Parts: sequence; structure tokens; C-alpha cells
Amino acid sequence: MGKITGGHLVAKALKNEGVDTIFTLCGGHIIDIYNGCLDEGIRIVDVRHEQVAAHAADGYARVTGRPGVAVVTAGPGTTDAVTGVANAFRAESPMLLIGGQGALSQHQMGALQELPHVDIMRPITKFAASVPRTERVADLISMAFRQCYNGALGPSFLEIPRDILDAEVDEQAARVPKPGGYRMQTRSIGDPADIERLADLLLGAERPAVLLGTQLQSCRGAPHAARLARTLNVPMFMNGAARGALPPGDPHGFMQARRYAFDKADAIVIVGTPFDFRMGYGGRLRREAKIVQIDMDYGTVGKNRDIDLGLVGDVGAILGAVADAASDRKARGDDRRKAWLAELRAEEGRLHEESLPRRMSDAQPIHPLRLCHEIDKFLTHDSVYIGDGGDIVTFSGSVVRPRQPGHWMDPGPLGTLGVGVAFAMASKLAQPYKEVVTLFGDGAFSLTGWDFETMVRFKLPFIGVVGNNSAWNQIRFGQINKYGAERGNTANLLGDVRFDKFATMLGGYGEHVEDPAQIAPALQRARESGLPSLINVRIDPNAFSSGTQNQTMYK
Repeated sequence: MGKITGGHLVAKALKNEGVDTIFTLCGGHIIDIYNGCLDEGIRIVDVRHEQVAAHAADGYARVTGRPGVAVVTAGPGTTDAVTGVANAFRAESPMLLIGGQGALSQHQMGALQELPHVDIMRPITKFAASVPRTERVADLISMAFRQCYNGALGPSFLEIPRDILDAEVDEQAARVPKPGGYRMQTRSIGDPADIERLADLLLGAERPAVLLGTQLQSCRGAPHAARLARTLNVPMFMNGAARGALPPGDPHGFMQARRYAFDKADAIVIVGTPFDFRMGYGGRLRREAKIVQIDMDYGTVGKNRDIDLGLVGDVGAILGAVADAASDRKARGDDRRKAWLAELRAEEGRLHEESLPRRMSDAQPIHPLRLCHEIDKFLTHDSVYIGDGGDIVTFSGSVVRPRQPGHWMDPGPLGTLGVGVAFAMASKLAQPYKEVVTLFGDGAFSLTGWDFETMVRFKLPFIGVVGNNSAWNQIRFGQINKYGAERGNTANLLGDVRFDKFATMLGGYGEHVEDPAQIAPALQRARESGLPSLINVRIDPNAFSSGTQNQTMYK
């Protein structure tokens, strides 16, 4: 066998994992990886900011179920990607960031862009290491991928010094793992006795409630959740990437009555989401209820709140096993459970009617709920919805309904703004046949919006909507609430930017909307344009979502 460079070993190892795309911003430390990717047929997508590369790798992993990969240069290239890696860490997304480094032969000599990358990345990754020899390149990449899938999913980081990448070694001496032979695939259900215990608990409950979280989509477990709902006649609520697990109109799917259900339920099952700030650290669950938590990570189960039963494993497989265990038995409180479902449906209807005046408002500036209502009506069965913003995306959480699993994307619990263009990029590259609709806050779009040009350059059409109130409105509400109106506009107002003109300047499609009756026609014209688009919608800066108003930090 002949000689092979470190960069080509990187590409071969990525190919083994099924990686077909890398996201990158060029730098002298990493160019041999490009050379290897060209030879291996791996698509190279070059962006304008390393944060976007990391977010796009995160998004690609979410869409495909395979690890996303970003490749960035040393020093500021790697530190620019930190936010994207941190977001993937909190969102449990399996991505690999490869960062350059000065030559190993110049270690600690002050090489160009030399920094302690591994030390920086270790707290926000599941695995972080430096490659010490060219022969170890592929081996360490396989280790990094393995750790991405160890328990709850998450990101890994590898630093590869420049001379390690450029060096040639005997191909026979370089261990390139066999494709599929270095990482186990598991669908563990944990202890079978716990499956039976959960089946018995749900069969005996009269007012059960299930909350499906992001891990359900990570495990591609929506069919199992739907089967459990049908088998046991239980209501299900969805948050994060689990939205769409049950389609709009499903008799077991609920959206707005979650607080009501948690206040009255006698059994609550939390699936694939932690007791973090979104759950009031577990304090929003009825004390008298039996609490069950199912998660991929042992360390998450029972954290912040006592539980009655915990199960660790593949959350979809666990739900499927519970459905199997209960399939030949009838719920003891079945008639009462039917009444419970009807009670929740009535509460959903009441809340919907309560919001209708704002959803249908013809006021100008446009009420954010009216904008979200129009977007929801516009979505098709194959539309992927992406939310990138603060208050405007909080509004959308009570209105926008993805039509199938895997068709809702948001940053996750880190609350990172600026993911929208990157997630749209990843979605269109991974599944070009699907429509992408992205709702931005004006502040959020501004953080990484220059990569709209990347969407144009790679011919990736998407429908972008900017809810523009010229403010960081989620923070503005808190300042008004805490310090009064006279200090409520400090450091949170933005200029009146015409994002539609920004889109046309870069070769995309743009429209400006102030009349709510023009939202739907503008969306349709953007769809028909076949271009990356931005619809700039002037929304009311004095309308705040209930989610923003209820945040404890503003009390």
C-alpha cells in the first residue's frame, strides 16, 4: 500500500461514519482535510462565520440522524465555533468539530493561532482530544464519534496539529476502522421489570399525562409514542424537537392545556427532557401525582425533583415496550380516562377561543400571534419549521404545528440566537425536496444573517420571515417589569432595518409587510420565487408572549 496524508485519513474516517457533508470556513491549518474530502466525495460547504459552521453541523445531525461535522481553523476559528458546540451540548446533538492547531513541532512556542483548544472545549463536549500522531487520526475520529452516542447524544471535539495533517504515513500503518465496526448500535429498554411497572401505573391511572421531549426525535421514536397513546388512551404533549410526533388534529395530541393537565393529573410521564428551567425544575408537576422520568442519560433521571420511577435507555424503544406490555390489558379507569381526554380537549378549545382575537387581529403594527397564525396556515405536510428568536418564537410555540415528526427545529435549552440560517442550510442540503420556513426575530437574524449569502451561493431556497419590532423584546419586557417604563428601553432597542432589501441585495427575494392581510400573499410569492427569501414583517413592539411574561427571572 502507498502513502497517505493526515488530511486524507480524516476524510476516510468521516466517510466510514457515513458523513457526506462538512461545514467549514477555510484556514491554512486545515486545507489538507479539504483535499481528502474531494477525493472521498464529501461535500464541502463553506460559510462566512465559524459559528454558522458549528450550528449547521448541529442542524445536519438533527435532520439526518447521523453526526454532523464542522471543520474550522485554529485559534479564533475554533473559538468562533464555541457557541455552536455549546448549543449542541445542551441540545444533545451528535456533532463533531475538528479544529486546526499549530504544528506539534512548535508546541508552546507561540505558533500562529495557537490556543489550548482542548481545555476550552472539554466542559462543553462529551469528548475532547488532540491527535498526537498521524497514524492515530482515524482511530481518534472513531473514538470521538463513539462518545457522541454514549448515553444522551452530544458533540465531540478533535484538535489536529498542522504537521499531523500534512504528514504522510504508510497507509497500512494507519488504523482506519472498518465502516460500522467500531460503534455498537443499541435500542436498550433498561430493566424489563420497570417496563411492567410503568405499564401497570399507566393502566391504573385515571388522569395520566405524557410529555414528549427532544430525545424522542433523537431516537426516531414517534411511531412508538403514537402506539402507546392509542393502546392506553393517554394524552400527550410535545416540546422541543418532539413537536409533530402526533399530527395536528390527533385525538391524543394536545398543545395548550399542559399546565392544566399537570395541575390535575394523577400520573405524569416525562420523556426525554430534563427538569430544567422549562419545567420549573420539576416544580410545575402536581405533588400528588406519580412521576415517571424516561431518559437516555442516567444522570438526568431524578435530577432536581424526586420521582416515583425512572427508566434509562432508548426512549422510543421504552415507549414501544410499555405499549407491548399493556396491549393485552384494559385500563381500569378507561371510562374516566375518556372523560379526562374530553376535559383536556375542552380546555384546549377554551384557550384557543381566548387567543382568537389576537390571532385574527387586523391591527397595525401586526400582532405576533397573527403572524404565527398565518405561518401555521401556510405550512404544508412537508414544511420544516425553524424558530430563531426570543419572544416571537415563544409566541409561535403555542400556534405553529409541524405536520410530522422531525419538522420542528429550535435552538434548544441553551437559548442560542442565530441558529436559523444555519439550520435552514442544513435542512435544505440534507433534504432538498422539503420546504423550509424559518421565523426569525430581527435581533436573532442580525447575529449570523450574512450567511444568507451562502444560501444564495449554494442555491438553497427557503422562506424566511423576520418578525421585526426593532427590539430585543423578550429582555425589554423584563426591564420594563423590573425597573419601570422610564428605564425599560435601556440597551434593548434596535434600528429599523429593512431585511427584505438585505435579501434582494444578496440575490434573494424580499418583501416588506405592514398589513396583516398581506402576510399570506407575501409568503406565497416567496414560495414561488424559488430563492432564499426574507419577508420583513412589522410587528407590535408592545405585545409580549405569555411565556416571556411568566419567566421567573422577570418576577
